[in-house]
Amino acid sequence: MQNNNPTSTSANPTEGYKLPQFTEEMRKDYTILVPNMLPVQLGLMCRLMKNFGYNMELLHTEGPNIAEQGLRNVHNDTCYPALLVIGQLLDAIESGKYDIHKIALILPQTGGGCRASNYIHLMRKALVKNGYGFIPVISLNFSGLETDANPGFKLTKTMLIQVAYALLIGDLIMMVANQCRPYEVVPGSTDKAIEICMNAVTARFTGDRMVSYREVKHLYRYVLTAFGKIRLDKSKKKKLVGIVGEIYVKFSPLGNNRLEEFLLGEGCEPVLPGLMDFCLYSIYNSVIDHELYGRSASRAAVYKFVYQFMLGKQADIIKLMKKDGNFRPPMPFDEVRKNAQGIIGQGVKMGEGWLLPAEMVELISEGVNNIVCTQPFGCLPNHIAGKGMIRKIREVYPQANIVAVDYDPGASKINQENRIKLMLSSAE
Repeated sequence: MQNNNPTSTSANPTEGYKLPQFTEEMRKDYTILVPNMLPVQLGLMCRLMKNFGYNMELLHTEGPNIAEQGLRNVHNDTCYPALLVIGQLLDAIESGKYDIHKIALILPQTGGGCRASNYIHLMRKALVKNGYGFIPVISLNFSGLETDANPGFKLTKTMLIQVAYALLIGDLIMMVANQCRPYEVVPGSTDKAIEICMNAVTARFTGDRMVSYREVKHLYRYVLTAFGKIRLDKSKKKKLVGIVGEIYVKFSPLGNNRLEEFLLGEGCEPVLPGLMDFCLYSIYNSVIDHELYGRSASRAAVYKFVYQFMLGKQADIIKLMKKDGNFRPPMPFDEVRKNAQGIIGQGVKMGEGWLLPAEMVELISEGVNNIVCTQPFGCLPNHIAGKGMIRKIREVYPQANIVAVDYDPGASKINQENRIKLMLSSAE
């Protein structure tokens, strides 16, 4: 139900708007709604946040009404992910499922040149326009933005470590699940293994306590064992198809019209580089800022240490996957970074920047020559670093079979799928 609010008819609906805060008292009975991008990784994060007193719910809603909500409430020149993220949250608010006076919203802010930094302001403007200006919107960022805006939501060291470990495990679950689902003998067994592993992580990460890395490595092995028990039939060769692109449309079933399911239906095995690549890319960009643009040397040194630390964690996963022998491990990110240097300069770092062609090179180097590059409307860096680099990549890797697919509210799903089918018709 939409509230009547006189400010919604104003030329500037946020004029006189006072930012509502998420307070400590709200933790007791408020539900924090989370827009869906990564079903496994964010699903784990929401479960673990209950350990710290936050009731977070990941939205799984779909349908044309979400994009329509976004179009009604966000300028149509804004990028497609913004339309979907804001549309999904507004759709949830107006669904009747929630007490609108007992909910808060959470959105990430990168703090960089990507327009994702401004989603939160667009969200607040849309809330005021529709009469929901009293709903708090929490900024999830690591750039020091809005530090005092929501005193009831604080990122503690223990919380960050638990969430970081959960994202590492979530990446591993996603990778091995994608290698099992196309070949499962019993339909649904991969999804069952995902749920078993997520329950195991939730059971291990209990309470507000520091989780040891030994426990995390035990969970890595648990995941590999759980998925290793799935009965697979690999007698028929499947086409490997990589998925790259803008981070939201690349991962979100809502954003890419269930691209992974479509590829499975076409007899393919989808291959997605994990979220860890994007995290390491973001961390290393602070090192690049110093090397190319003369930014703070001390800040660069800190981020270089964090980068090496995270590379070590990725190396542990790769080592265990090789020892297990049932699954393809990812390429070490430092190799991914170096392999792309002959394709694109590392100063190109707006949005997905140099990471996008780097992931295409990573996939081709590992024998995944067929690639879908997901391109959302309004994401200029993605079009330049993605579609704009395909010709260069083909010059260096003639075997590359890449198709760029545009995603926007007016794009036809049939046309998108037909473009992918055309690419698959020449796939090896």
